[in-house]
Amino acid sequence: MNYSFCVYLDKPQRVDMYLSTLFQDFSRSFIQKIIDKWQVKVNWNEIKKNIKIKNKEEIEINIVIWKAKVDAEEIDLDIVYEDENLIIVNKDAWINTHPVPWEEGKTWTLVNALLYHTKNLATIGWEERPWIVHRLDKDTSGLIMIAKNDKMMKYLQDIIQKREVDKFYIAIVAWVFKDKQFKIESYIGRHPTDKIKMTTKNPINPKIAITHWEVLGYIYDNIGMIPPFVKGGRGFLDNENSPKYTILKIKLETGRTHQIRVHLSSIWFPIIWDKVYGNADINKEVMKEYWLERQALHSYKLWFELYWKRVEFVWELKYDMKKIINFSI
Repeated sequence: MNYSFCVYLDKPQRVDMYLSTLFQDFSRSFIQKIIDKWQVKVNWNEIKKNIKIKNKEEIEINIVIWKAKVDAEEIDLDIVYEDENLIIVNKDAWINTHPVPWEEGKTWTLVNALLYHTKNLATIGWEERPWIVHRLDKDTSGLIMIAKNDKMMKYLQDIIQKREVDKFYIAIVAWVFKDKQFKIESYIGRHPTDKIKMTTKNPINPKIAITHWEVLGYIYDNIGMIPPFVKGGRGFLDNENSPKYTILKIKLETGRTHQIRVHLSSIWFPIIWDKVYGNADINKEVMKEYWLERQALHSYKLWFELYWKRVEFVWELKYDMKKIINFSI
């Protein structure tokens, strides 16, 4: 796609911001990538993404849509819903949503499986993440939306940005959460010294993050879930037989990287078997008791508007979490 035009601005503005506003089908990150690949020129000169453009300057754009650099692989997909525009998958744990540079190669990801399943390709985005509108961490299971074309990609991006997609999760956390309902609001950003982690303490490039949750029940050794707040029952957390873990239903109001895991860890209720933000002693105990080897976090419900009506997709827990809770959503 080629574009050539003259700029009309009241005052100088960063070129990436100007172009992302002008071309609303493309995200700002996509605009920055094509600038980095020298596909944007101002006054016939190659530029950097942070330069400011002025009124009456000329812009020339030559957008090359890259094909995915990853191969199609025959990997089983638990498809919850599919039509000509959209796929909703119940992702397994231990599989990345898309290739990442610090993993081995570019194989065995949701993208590889999707490339095998369908030949359609949304061009909005970048070469290693076709169709991916939002993501789940590798060890998080559950529902994830995938756009099969540009129109659906743009629509899903818009409703996510406007916070019109309700996402619900089930988590098992260490210790006893006594408040039935809770909300945490803080800034989350990159950890200042550990590039893998996100943090609420002195974060780099912080963004507001809001998480809501309520207690579903508690776990006592290997006997399964005990409902909370039941008069005369163990929900009163008596000292003689206190629970070990808490089961939470979580709703995201924002969608920051590692948001649930960081927020729960920041208030000392880490998700069990979270290898990055969790408690090492608790993780060993969980492994010994339940043979759980991934963070106990599952995306179980999506609620949003599709084709002019409100739709809800709900899917049960994966087996490894279900056997701990002995309970189905």
